[in-house]
Amino acid sequence: MDAADERARSGDEAGCVRIGGSTRVVGLFGYPVAHTLSPAMHNALFRHLGLDYCYVAFSVPPDKLCDAVKGITAFTLAGVNITVPHKENIIPFLDEVSEEVAFIGAANTVRNDEGRLIGYNTDGRGFQRALCEAGIGVEGKRVLIVGTGGAARAIGYYVCREASAVYLHHLKSLRKAEALKGHLDGVRGNAFVADAGAMASREFFSGIDIVINATPLGLQPGDPSPVDTALLTGRHTVCDLIYHETPLLRAASSRGCTTLDGLGMLLWQGAFAFEIWTGVHPPVEVMREALRRGGKYLELA
Repeated sequence: MDAADERARSGDEAGCVRIGGSTRVVGLFGYPVAHTLSPAMHNALFRHLGLDYCYVAFSVPPDKLCDAVKGITAFTLAGVNITVPHKENIIPFLDEVSEEVAFIGAANTVRNDEGRLIGYNTDGRGFQRALCEAGIGVEGKRVLIVGTGGAARAIGYYVCREASAVYLHHLKSLRKAEALKGHLDGVRGNAFVADAGAMASREFFSGIDIVINATPLGLQPGDPSPVDTALLTGRHTVCDLIYHETPLLRAASSRGCTTLDGLGMLLWQGAFAFEIWTGVHPPVEVMREALRRGGKYLELA
C-alpha cells in the first residue's frame, strides 16, 4: 500500500486538510473571491500528496492591497495567486519579477522566497495548454480579445506569437485598447485595435476565427454580453475565461459555435503555480477531479 492509499484509508478520505503548527499557507488575493474554485483544487492536491500546506482565499479590496502584500511576509505565507483586480497593481510591491511578468505587466502568482516576493505569470501558459488540450489551434487564426486587463495581457503575449492577427477591444476605453496594442506590438507586430464600429460590424466578425472574453462580464447574474452574440456564427470558436457557463457561451453554443470555458485555464495556471510554490510537479488529474466535483468545499480539520 503506498502513501496515497494509506491517506485514502485515513480520516483524509473525508476531504480533510490537516492544519498544524508547521502548516504552510498559500492563497488567493482578489476582490471578489467568493466564487473561486482554487481552494478546492489546491487543497485536493495537498491532501493527495501529503504536503503540509493549505490554500485560503483572501478578499482584498483595492485600497488594502499594500497591507495584504505586507501580510505575505509578516505571516510567512509560502505564496499567493493574484486575481482581479490586482494583477497589474501588485507589481510595484514585489521585489523581483520574471521576464514574462516584466513584458506582460501583470502577475498572477507570487512566491515568498525567504522574505523576497517574486512575481510570475502562469495565465498565458495555462490558457495555451487549455486550448491545446481542447484541440483548438491558434496558428494562422484571427483572434479577438475583449478586455485589456492582466489576463488579456498574458493571453495576448502567447496568442500574438502564433495568430495571424490579434484584435483588442476595451468596452469603455479606446485608449486602453491602444495602450495594450502598443505593448503587444513587441511580440510580432500583429496586434490591432477593434473599435466600437468594428464590434458592431458583421463584416468584421466574419473575418474573426476565435473570440476570447477576458472581462468579468458574465461573472454576475444580469451582466451584459461582452460581444453582440447575433454576430456569431458556426465559424467562430468562443472562449470565456470565466469558469462557469456564461450567457455568452450559451448563446454562442446555440448559434453553432465551438465553445470553451475557463476551467481548463484555471486548471493549468494552477498547476504551474503549484510547482512554483512547492517545487513539486502536480498530478493534474487530481486537480481536474476536484474541479469536476464543482469545487466542493474541503473541511479544515
